[in-house]
Amino acid sequence: MHIFYTPELSGNTYTLDETESKHCIRVLRLEKGNEITLVDGRGGWFTAEIADPNPKRCAVNVIKSELNFGQRNFQVHIAIAPTKNIERIEWFLEKATEIGIDRVTPLLCRYSERKEIKNERLEKVMVSAMKQSLKAYLPQLDELTKFNDFIKQPFSGQKFIAHCEEQHRELLKNTIKHGENYLILIGPEGDFSTEEIRLAIDAGFVPVSLGESRLRTETAGVVACHTFNLLNEM
Repeated sequence: MHIFYTPELSGNTYTLDETESKHCIRVLRLEKGNEITLVDGRGGWFTAEIADPNPKRCAVNVIKSELNFGQRNFQVHIAIAPTKNIERIEWFLEKATEIGIDRVTPLLCRYSERKEIKNERLEKVMVSAMKQSLKAYLPQLDELTKFNDFIKQPFSGQKFIAHCEEQHRELLKNTIKHGENYLILIGPEGDFSTEEIRLAIDAGFVPVSLGESRLRTETAGVVACHTFNLLNEM
């Protein structure tokens, strides 16, 4: 199955951009009449037929459409502090997209080691993971947001903060209610500050643990994402 990302798709005809056209015609060597799959990142899953195999502007005709493909009855939003090594946060975005995530907010915390990110590069990782995992929804990737600003934003659903301080914390898996929307805060390698934890709890975030192991930031994000999805599938 050959999948192409077509965010501007509307109607029954579409022209792939130059990058996707080149991959379709020059790399995959597809020809006129061959069928391919298109995803728009908004839940649209389309079967299309190549009409004009131009390696710069490949035209296709949509022959079958399915909307809300793979839609779930819950949403996962993870706010996570980007790691100093950008490849580790790219790994998190790839795996979380494959597992199932709806929104990611890069979080700027007191102990953050990385103060800036390039969303364009990260979005390419997510698009590739969306296609590879046969999904039709592209997660929303927010701009880097300050912790204090983020926790003030409204959210309808369960809110959690995962941290490592020695205080009572329930295991995340024991606090999840099925069919809810979920938001969890994942801190930097140095963890959240005591003040950040207090502010989050005051803002309605429930402190949770992801288990006995001390996890890297990106690993904690993947574990949380998998936990939300797995418990909703049971």
